[in-house]
Amino acid sequence: MEKICIGVDVGGTGIKLGMFREDGTLIKKWDFPTDTSDNGSHVLPDIAKSIQTMTEESFHGKAELIGVGLGVPGPVQPTGYVEVGVNLNWREMYPARELSELLGGVRVEVGNDANVAALGEAWRGGGEGAANAVLITLGTGVGGGIIMDGEIVTGKHGLAGEIGHIHVRDGETEPCNCGAVGCLEQIASATGIVREAKRRLAKEKERESGLRAFGDKLTAKDVCDLGREGDALADEIMETVAKYLGETVAMLCMTIDPEIFIIGGGVSRAGAYLLDKIRVYYDRYMKISQNRGRVVLAELGNDAGIYGAAKLVLG
Repeated sequence: MEKICIGVDVGGTGIKLGMFREDGTLIKKWDFPTDTSDNGSHVLPDIAKSIQTMTEESFHGKAELIGVGLGVPGPVQPTGYVEVGVNLNWREMYPARELSELLGGVRVEVGNDANVAALGEAWRGGGEGAANAVLITLGTGVGGGIIMDGEIVTGKHGLAGEIGHIHVRDGETEPCNCGAVGCLEQIASATGIVREAKRRLAKEKERESGLRAFGDKLTAKDVCDLGREGDALADEIMETVAKYLGETVAMLCMTIDPEIFIIGGGVSRAGAYLLDKIRVYYDRYMKISQNRGRVVLAELGNDAGIYGAAKLVLG
C-alpha cells in the first residue's frame, strides 16, 4: 500500500492541494475556490472532502494517508492556535485539530502560509539544499518566512517572518494595512509599486513617461517592464523599490545570517532586472563581510505553498 501525504495552501480566493509520495515526489495537484461564507466554517470541511475524494479516485482505497500539511494566512502560534485567519473570516481556531477530526484522526500540521512557502522553496525550490533560508514574497503585500536548521521560525507569538511590516521609510504619512506607517510592504509590494508610480506621476506632471498611458489601469508589471525597457521614470521607481529591499536584506543578514535569501511572488517575475538592483543595495549596506547569504529568485512559483505544507508532514 502506497503511503502519501497532502500539502494544502489555503488562500482567501482559492485553495491549492498537492498529493505527494513519502519521498517528496509530487503525484498530482489540484485546486478549488475558497468558500469564506458563514465565518469561513466551510473551508476545512471542503478541504477534507476534497482530500478524501481525490485520494479515493487516485488509489481506490489502496493508499495510506500519513498526514496533511496546512498553510494558512495569518500568524500561527506554536500551539497551532490561529487568532485571526486573514481573508478567511476565521477567529480563534485550531485548524489542524479540526481538520484532523474531519479526516478521522489523520495527523495534520499547520503553519503560516508565507512560512510554509519558505519551507517549500528551501526544500525543493530556489534554496534547495539550504538549511537556513529567508523567503521574501513580493505580491499584493510583502510576506516572508525564515527557515533555520531546516525548521520554520515562528517566534514566541507567531510573528517571525513578517518582513513586509518592517519599518523602512521615515516621513511616510499614509498608514499600511497593518496600521503602522513606512512599512516595506507600502513600497515593494505590487500595490506599493503602483502607489509609488502614481505619486511620482502626480508630482512630476511635466515629465514624459510611458507609464502615463496606462492611467488607472497601471500595474506593477507595467512599471517593471517599462523600467527594463529604459523608461527613466519607471526605472527610478524600481531603484527605489530595490533600495529598500536591499536595505532590508542587509538588516536581516546581520540579524539571522542565513545561507540564502529567496525573492519570490509576482513581482519577482521581473527576474534579473530586479535582482541585480537589489544586489547593488545589498552590497552597499552590507560591508562588514563578503562571506554572506546569496540573493536568488524563487523557483516553485505558486506551488511553493503545497511543497512546504507537505514538508511539514514529511519532516
